[in-house]
Parts: sequence; structure tokens; C-alpha cells
Amino acid sequence: MNWADCSAVERDTQRLSGVWLFRGTRVPLAALFENLHDDVSLSEFVELFPGVTTEQARLVLEHAARSTGGARIP
Repeated sequence: MNWADCSAVERDTQRLSGVWLFRGTRVPLAALFENLHDDVSLSEFVELFPGVTTEQARLVLEHAARSTGGARIP
């Protein structure tokens, strides 16, 4: 998936081996999807990962849905 045009994320080859992170944090995007898979709510995820905002998480989910042809996240 191409995350380059999602404003909520960034990638720096000098940090965490260049994986996509929530902008301004060291939290990889994979953490969001893994937690949602484990039935952690979006609000719980934001509490568990300080620095990640609800807006960032929503933007990531919306980008993923658009990229995979899924529906908009409410």
C-alpha cells in the first residue's frame, strides 16, 4: 500500500528501519491494524499509544479503505 500521500504518516530510513510511522511518533502503522484485529477499539488504541491522535488513526483507516476499495470509516 502506498502511504506517501497520507498526511498522518511518515517514514524515515533512520528510524525503526524505515517502516511507516504515525507522524511525530515512533508508533508503526502496523500497531493500529494489529490492535484492531485484537478487538481493541480506536479510542483504546489512542490511549495505549500516546502521541497518536484519533484524527491520525482515522486518516490512516480511511486511506487504507480507499486504497483497498473499502468503505469510508464512520
